[in-house]
Amino acid sequence: MATAAAALPETGSQPKLQKKPVSFSNLLLGAGLNMFEVTTLGQPLEVVKTHMAANRGDNIVSAVNKTWARGGVFGFYQGLIPWAWIEASTKGAVLLFVSSEAEYHARSLGAGSFLAGITGGVIGGVAQAYATMGFCTCMKTVEITRHKQAASGVKPPSTFAVFADIYRKEGVAGINKGVNAVAIRQMTNWGSRFGLSRLAEQGIKKVTGKGERDQLSAWEKIAASALGGGLSAWNQPIEVIRVEMQSKKVDPNRPKNLTVAKAAKYIYANNGLKGLYRGVTPRIGLGIWQTVCMVGLGDMAKEAVAKLTGERPNGKH
Repeated sequence: MATAAAALPETGSQPKLQKKPVSFSNLLLGAGLNMFEVTTLGQPLEVVKTHMAANRGDNIVSAVNKTWARGGVFGFYQGLIPWAWIEASTKGAVLLFVSSEAEYHARSLGAGSFLAGITGGVIGGVAQAYATMGFCTCMKTVEITRHKQAASGVKPPSTFAVFADIYRKEGVAGINKGVNAVAIRQMTNWGSRFGLSRLAEQGIKKVTGKGERDQLSAWEKIAASALGGGLSAWNQPIEVIRVEMQSKKVDPNRPKNLTVAKAAKYIYANNGLKGLYRGVTPRIGLGIWQTVCMVGLGDMAKEAVAKLTGERPNGKH
């Protein structure tokens, strides 16, 4: 993603860190990239991952088969409209703006690119969760995990009817259920993705003999992003906990009013450590695809937009 800082040479010695404004075109670009990501591979991987996290006895093959049985190709896009689109169209802009500001301030305090990347990702991820993602992830999970009444001949309520019913019964807390777990997931997600992607980029530059100020090729950027995204699936237990907190799957043994700690204890008691990592395979795929879109392709797209608009992109990412 973009940093809001760039090192410009100063007469004499050390480069001076200069803050650049986050352009409106880059905010729109962040939203557009997220829309592209979720509408292509993002939502199918999200559906399979969520199914496995909620139904921890299923492996990836049975999860794919059951998802297909629910509606063919369209089964893999449950929750896409409107919740995933609402989330995608807002969280990209939030992440770009907040992470850019945080990364700039971290760099101004003397942090290197790795630490500054982590800082920007962590703060941007938390902002995403509380600004837009809480109710969107909750409703996506509801769509994927609620009982399919159509199978019994009963017409299922529309997604907006489900939303209204939850709001009527549980209020704002109901439609934001699991938001604290979402915040933990997002801060660790993007802290890892930004930081590990930056670290991978530094490694690629050393291997290829490039200097700090040299640009990576398109394939080098994508490789660094994919590595950072895939390795960031280490926090899968937080994702399984988030799904359990938001799931509408009926389980009389599940404690009421789940917190992050209660959900973790419940999952571990019933499924062991392995249960906390259910869905990690599609999650790795999702992490790679998201990071390639938002970090690798994002860099190239920002440079293309800059050529069209005459604006300089905000830093190298």
